[in-house]
Amino acid sequence: MSRWRKAWIAASVGVAASAALVGTFSIPSQAEASLVANYRCTGGIAGAGVELEARMTPQVEAGGLMNVRWDMSYKTGGREFGSPGFFPAGSSLDLEGVVDISGAWNGQLRPRGGKDQPELVPGQYLDLPEGLSDQGSISRSGKIRFKPGELFVRFTPAEGEVMVNNKTNVEYTSGWEWEYTAEEYGDHLNDVQKTSSQGEIAKLQFIGTQVAYIGRRAPGLGPIRVILDGHTVTDPLVEPGKDRSGKPVIGTETKVVLWESPTKLNYGPHTIEIVNVEDKPAYLDAFRVTTGDVEEPPIYNQATCALQGDPGAIDITVPGSTPTSPTPTGTPTDNPPTDNTPTNTPTSTPTATNTTPHSGSNDGGLGHVVVLPSATGTSSGSATPKTTGPTATKYYKAQVPKTPKGGVDSGEAPDRQAQPYGLMAALVMGGAGGGLLLRRRRAAHAGGVHR
Repeated sequence: MSRWRKAWIAASVGVAASAALVGTFSIPSQAEASLVANYRCTGGIAGAGVELEARMTPQVEAGGLMNVRWDMSYKTGGREFGSPGFFPAGSSLDLEGVVDISGAWNGQLRPRGGKDQPELVPGQYLDLPEGLSDQGSISRSGKIRFKPGELFVRFTPAEGEVMVNNKTNVEYTSGWEWEYTAEEYGDHLNDVQKTSSQGEIAKLQFIGTQVAYIGRRAPGLGPIRVILDGHTVTDPLVEPGKDRSGKPVIGTETKVVLWESPTKLNYGPHTIEIVNVEDKPAYLDAFRVTTGDVEEPPIYNQATCALQGDPGAIDITVPGSTPTSPTPTGTPTDNPPTDNTPTNTPTSTPTATNTTPHSGSNDGGLGHVVVLPSATGTSSGSATPKTTGPTATKYYKAQVPKTPKGGVDSGEAPDRQAQPYGLMAALVMGGAGGGLLLRRRRAAHAGGVHR
């Protein structure tokens, strides 16, 4: 093989190697950092206590959006939120967390999420929303700290009505007996409760805004007294043996609304009782519980949640250029952001603005929070622009050691590797040298080298 041919091959290999190296070199991607915050909720739908786990994962997304996601779960083997009453399908369990943001940006994000529930009976477990999320707009670089804060739990009942007639939820005194009535009568669920003794009581505790007593009209039935929240509300008494005009009935009529609360009750716990006044037959088919439109989640159902221990925090450094305002001079450090005042004296008083998704003007109509930058002080020193770099995440552990799931053991993104500029330059120069050698060889064959 001729010398010029060898030189051409050497040059080609050198250029190809350098191009391949440049094409494949990249900055290592950072691991997604997260932490777990534990909460204990009491009162309302939490009863004596429910423990929750919230896994917080902050992310900086394309388009200048800062997203925080909370993945919610009941603590394994623990209690769960329970339905406070009888409700049709469509009730909602809503959770809202608070994430405090400090550092280059100050404010709050409030991750929210809800879960629609099936038809409910008292004490039935409620399904948690799979996750909560919220976003904030960012427009400059800096180190941002995310720390979980408060958690709010609300239950909103569905509008509608539910029929209740089983012994699990209705309390009967000993003189009541269950009867199967078959489809020909058309009673609710084809059964009724019957008594023929004076003073027998059927009682239901419920949560709602209205209640009705459902039974039969038939010849020979005795009068019934209705008691609501401890007060007799039937004067005169209910007369199932008579029609609506007060005349004795001659046939049997089923699923009749014999009494209904005349006005809308305040949403909350109530009790209804029916009492058989005489030694005559009486029937109870069901109680109908109605819940009217509830615009806001009732305070009665709200649970209070307290953060257990210190879950730690996550720091994310957002890449980009420093804003035009000059920054204080001094030795840069890798310490986490704090609220301490800079050593230089700012010419203006810094102010921190807290924002929420529902604060009106702060969302700019974008459907997410616009988190405001923290104030920047000025000094006599010259400002040094910060170069653009990759997003770096740092996880700050609580006092109890915990390794964040999905990240490296330290919770920090891997260090940037040294860039092989020397090797790259050598390969490129080798390729260029090979090309020059080729040119000289060709010129030599043509009669000399022109300088």
